[in-house]
Amino acid sequence: MTDTLPDRLSSNPNSPFYDEELLSRDIGVRFKGVDKTNVEEYCVSEGWVRLTAGNAKDRFGNPMTVKLKGEVEPYFRQAAPEA
Repeated sequence: MTDTLPDRLSSNPNSPFYDEELLSRDIGVRFKGVDKTNVEEYCVSEGWVRLTAGNAKDRFGNPMTVKLKGEVEPYFRQAAPEA
């Protein structure tokens, strides 16, 4: 497995940018220099993150999200496991 993250990644299984194998590793996202723990989706090239907005849900039971623009830095919190 490589140590590079994709340009866009989502934690929603219904999204085309969802990658279960990659999400099984501990991924962190720095947004405007601050570590965020509530990131639902990010895009580095377009410079935005989609954050969950508290415990609010939409009519389908999905978390409500807010899209914010700024500098996005995804990273692995731990090194890749040795094979």
